[in-house]
Amino acid sequence: MEFTGLSTDQAPPISAPFRFFLTAPLFGVLAGVFVLLSDSTILMSRYSIDSIVVTHAMTIGFLAFMMLGSITQMLPVLAGAKIPKVHFVATTSHALLTVGTLFMLIGLVRGNYFLEYVAFFCLGIGFMIILTALVIALKGVVNYTPTVRGIATSVFFAFFIVFMGLYLLLSHMIKDISIAHTIVANVHSVWAIFGFVGTLIIGVSFQVLPMFYVAPKFKSFCKQKVIWLISAGLLLWLFLSFFYEEYSIVAKIWIAIFFLAFATAVWLKLNRRRRPVSDVTVWYWRSASLFLILGTFLWIFDEYFKHEYIVMVAILIGGFILSIMIGMVYKIVPFLVWFHLNASGYMNIPNINEMINKNLARTQFLFFIAALIGFVFAFYMPAVLNYSAVSFIISMALLEYNIVSPVLIYRRVKKTKPDFDMSSLKQ
Repeated sequence: MEFTGLSTDQAPPISAPFRFFLTAPLFGVLAGVFVLLSDSTILMSRYSIDSIVVTHAMTIGFLAFMMLGSITQMLPVLAGAKIPKVHFVATTSHALLTVGTLFMLIGLVRGNYFLEYVAFFCLGIGFMIILTALVIALKGVVNYTPTVRGIATSVFFAFFIVFMGLYLLLSHMIKDISIAHTIVANVHSVWAIFGFVGTLIIGVSFQVLPMFYVAPKFKSFCKQKVIWLISAGLLLWLFLSFFYEEYSIVAKIWIAIFFLAFATAVWLKLNRRRRPVSDVTVWYWRSASLFLILGTFLWIFDEYFKHEYIVMVAILIGGFILSIMIGMVYKIVPFLVWFHLNASGYMNIPNINEMINKNLARTQFLFFIAALIGFVFAFYMPAVLNYSAVSFIISMALLEYNIVSPVLIYRRVKKTKPDFDMSSLKQ
């Protein structure tokens, strides 16, 4: 690994990111249960309650938790930015977002408006607390590297999609489903996928691929311009969607080109890494590239099918995002355990590559891929849906176990006496 440019002295307490990482797979299991209890009509419309519930169990419960945990850790380390009151921010926002997400999902399923109102306030306050703290941290950054710009852009889009999401939830509660609701829902989903998640993944990959995989660095043009060009495409798509919808495909092609280029670049860089040792995280990055290519192509041509395959687009692009998130967490969690124990004076600790059972990680990957492929085939063979849901539940349960394992190592080692007393170095 290469740790050049890391501000490890600014790392937050390990509990800050871990509470998000440990919760995310549980929401993944819950999403799989919701799919299992629904029927094949969930694949036909993204506006059905079942589809909305499953989507937000994954987007808020899994993806947002994974991303917020990652940003909480990466922003101080990669940018040297100090998140104010990071323990309070992480603890409070995590609790509010957990309660808010659960209440929203249950409220939508049961049609319980009280739960939805509680969810509205919990989600709104929870997101504002952590996003505001991230903005304050970003204001103190001196050196805006390409990775920091990616994180900053992601946070910028996050504010908008949170406000749009709250508007959509409120309009659902008061039964004000207008044309504006549909337009905002479209912008909400596209900006969430390509603005919030996409720009973060691209920005972080500038640092993660060379660091964890000793892969060639991205070219200057890619690091300096691509985030801005994608942002410009998303703003153009917003303008065209509201005023010239018939030309919105121009902006879609614009956005898709850069994500297709990113997918290709990731594949090529993994081929050219200096230590070509394959592990499950490499499999995840390669799978993510394939899902992104298929998903973006289908997203463009879905215009000509009257959005008949928009749910399939969501599954494929969701496969890209999930693959990246899982692949990264398999690297980040063991590294954090090793780093925090090492910084506390513990020398006799497991190697990073030994903290997660490789066979279990491979098994989890196979169940995950089988589930996503099954979800796609369920469009044509509805009977496959339940088997895919079970496969997805198993993959998320295994992911939870694989994250818990390094945490247990951390807790076990912390109960012993350190090899070196580091307190004198902190004075």
